Amino acid sequence: MDNYALVCRWMSQFYIFKFTQPLRAVARLNQRTKSVKKLLSRKDSPLISAISLITELEDALNSGSSEKRVVTLRRVTDLFLNEAGRLNEQQIAVFDDVLVHLTQRIELKARVELSTVLAPLPNAPIEVMRRLANDDEIAVAHPVLTHSSRLTDSDLVEIAKSKSQGHLLAISGRSSLSEVLTDVLVERGDHNVVLRLAENSGARFSEPGFTTIIGSAANDGLIAEKLASRVDLPLPMLRQLLSRATDMVSSRLLTFASLEQRDQIQQALMGISNEMAREAGKPRDFSAAERLVQQLNNSGKLNEKALVEFATQHKYEEMTSALALLCGAPVEFIERLMRNIHTLGLVIACKSAKLSWATVREILTTRYSHHSISEQELDEAKTTFLVLSQASAQRTFRFMLVQEMAKKAA
Repeated sequence: MDNYALVCRWMSQFYIFKFTQPLRAVARLNQRTKSVKKLLSRKDSPLISAISLITELEDALNSGSSEKRVVTLRRVTDLFLNEAGRLNEQQIAVFDDVLVHLTQRIELKARVELSTVLAPLPNAPIEVMRRLANDDEIAVAHPVLTHSSRLTDSDLVEIAKSKSQGHLLAISGRSSLSEVLTDVLVERGDHNVVLRLAENSGARFSEPGFTTIIGSAANDGLIAEKLASRVDLPLPMLRQLLSRATDMVSSRLLTFASLEQRDQIQQALMGISNEMAREAGKPRDFSAAERLVQQLNNSGKLNEKALVEFATQHKYEEMTSALALLCGAPVEFIERLMRNIHTLGLVIACKSAKLSWATVREILTTRYSHHSISEQELDEAKTTFLVLSQASAQRTFRFMLVQEMAKKAA
């Protein structure tokens, strides 16, 4: 549509909508020419304002001046805002055409202003919103991407596939996100995008989407915490999250979870612990070690120092039996924690027994001769140990024991 045709369309629609009633009012003035002339001579006459605006619009479209376009853009935008509640889609389409033409070759500040005022409107001009949402400048696109209800899933998916991380972050903050959209966002998004998605209760995830975001959460405690707190996270997905998470991440989940969430996490951890436990070599005989440890306990000599001596001397059976008695747990239960590749269960047991980190380190390096522990694993275990409160460790360990007894009774 050329500029002349556009202005003609604008004039006809503008007059029909805005000024039918004023014209009828003029006709009812008893056909007195003097009264009509008086009305038209008023500076604030709606007819004079309309003619002025249309003339200004024609000049702005034809002149190519950025300054004129910005001034006219503001006047047309103000008119739309004032009348938005009474416009139908056909009339909105007229504004859409005009605004699209006016927004060509205008400065950043004017585009940001337009985006900000139109984004919240439920009947904002559609094509203008699409153009603003696709603007490479995130300051322009952000309000529309986050708030506009005029953008379809197809619009948003195309933007998410091609635009910057800033655009993806803005989309991730929308009040409602479909599965088809979050699939693209978790695939392309960086840490900030995934974190915002995880904490957005209005976001819906497909099973592949959950799997992808769980991969990001495995080494990121903050994402894992937000993801585990979602009410729509299926229990199998929670188990998948915990099985892939580092001990430090799992500890963070236990520390910051609500009581209801903590129960779910503890059950999942217990299941994972049982699944991941492995036996190495022939069964060990703990009977002699248990008798020795019981004698030390009866004489008041079973303490952390004695446990450290067993560990430094690589007396595995005595170390295991001593820790079991200090924790108030069966030896076979502590034995499984000792043999588990993951350190979290053992760290929880040691923390609940009020042991120091130095002692825990000795136990971790001695616990299982067939599994060497790296310095990175030790650092993660130390962080877990320091972050986990003693009260949380004792609650979790008691729960683990209850689960163990229930399993035996079954």
